[in-house]
Amino acid sequence: MAQLDQVKELRDQTGVSIMQCKKALEEAGGDTEKALVLLRKSSSAIAAKKADRELGAGVVESYIHANKQVGTIVVLSCETDFVAKNEEFVALARDIAMHITASAPQFKHRNEVTDADTRAAEEVFRKEIAGKPADMQEKILQGKLDSFLSDKVLLEQAFIKDESRTIGGLIEEATQKFGERIEISSYCRYAI
Repeated sequence: MAQLDQVKELRDQTGVSIMQCKKALEEAGGDTEKALVLLRKSSSAIAAKKADRELGAGVVESYIHANKQVGTIVVLSCETDFVAKNEEFVALARDIAMHITASAPQFKHRNEVTDADTRAAEEVFRKEIAGKPADMQEKILQGKLDSFLSDKVLLEQAFIKDESRTIGGLIEEATQKFGERIEISSYCRYAI
């Protein structure tokens, strides 16, 4: 495949600028899969640079499950109306609302997890690992806690449509794609 075709394919997959796609392909030696990984890694660095920008626009989007018994409203914020009105931005907000409806996260960020929540989980896991070798117990406990929290924390959850990506990763990729800070400002999940 010619390099121009690869750049176009990568751009179509990610929505990232042509120059960033070309640079990632060059760095990956023409390997499209490696270039995708490089673009995902660079998206978190770009998101970190934009973290202090003011959010002045956004969209409110919802998702109601087909059974009409569970649904979510999400506020996805960005910097400008230009991005907020973009169809892909609105689709991202809807995907996040769908994800929240399906996964029922308890926290948005890990720093919202209280010590009491962590201690309660730790107590359960300590009983589970009681028979394991003493030198391995702390590593096993930490692994179990990390796994437990990543299931409860929205930004760490694997995206239901593509489990190779997290919700936090989707936000970082959107920040890179749109060139603006993007954040889930709030959400509310309802269930009967």
